[in-house]
Amino acid sequence: MTNSQIPNKILSWLDVLAITAWGILLLRYWLTGKLNLLIHPNYFWLVIVAGIVLLIIGFAKAKELWRLRPREITQSQHITLFAPGWGSGLLLTTAILGFMITPQVFASDKALQRGVTDLLATSRLQPQSFRASIRPEERSLVDWVRTINVYPEPDTYTGQKVKVQGFVIHPPELGKEYIFLAKFVLTCCAADAYPVGLPVKLSANQERYTPDTWLEVEGQMTTETLSGKRQVTIAATSLKKIPQPQNPYSY
Repeated sequence: MTNSQIPNKILSWLDVLAITAWGILLLRYWLTGKLNLLIHPNYFWLVIVAGIVLLIIGFAKAKELWRLRPREITQSQHITLFAPGWGSGLLLTTAILGFMITPQVFASDKALQRGVTDLLATSRLQPQSFRASIRPEERSLVDWVRTINVYPEPDTYTGQKVKVQGFVIHPPELGKEYIFLAKFVLTCCAADAYPVGLPVKLSANQERYTPDTWLEVEGQMTTETLSGKRQVTIAATSLKKIPQPQNPYSY
C-alpha cells in the first residue's frame, strides 16, 4: 500500500462514518421523542426517510469499501459526497455532538428577547377556523391569542372563563402583581419558533412562580392597562404547577 493509498482509504471511511452517523442520529431523535423539539410534526416523515436513506447509503458504501483491495482505492475512485476530508470530518463531528447534547426546550430567556406587546400580538400567528360552539374555557393559550388577534377589543372577553397551560415569564415591563404565561409556536423547525401568551393578574395570596415553571391557570378574562395599552388579561383564581408537557410547543 503506497502513502497516497492510505489517506484515500481513511477519507473514504470517514465519509462512510459521517453518512451513517447522521442516519443514526436522525432516527434516534425520532425514536426517543426528541424530534418534536426540533421540527414540526408535518416534516417528521422527511426526517425519517432521510435517516433511512443515509443508513442505506452508508452500509452500501461500507460494503463496497470492504470489497476493494487497497491498490484499487485511488484518488479517482475515492468515495465521497463531500469536500475531501474537511467536509466529512465536520459532519461527523457535528453528528457526535448531536449524540452528546440533548435538545432543550426554549425557555423564558429567549421569550424575553421580545417585548410584551410582541408577545401579545404577532402577525406571524396565523388565524385558524373558529368553531362557534367552542366554550372559552376549552381554548388553549394559543387559541386565545389567535382569537384576540382577530378580534382585539379587550372588553369583548371580559368575564369569560379561561383554563390554559404555559410557562412563566417575568417581563420587566409588568408589575409584581402580574406574571406572563407563554408557549412557543413552531411553524417549521426550532429555528423559527416564536413565543406568544397572555398576562396573568395575581391576587395578593397567590404565589409568584419562578420563570420557566409550567402552570395550569384558571380564572376569567378582564381588561388591564399594561405598558400604556389596554390588554386582555387573565384574572387568576387558581394556579397549579404542572410538569413540562412531552410536547411543549404549539403548531
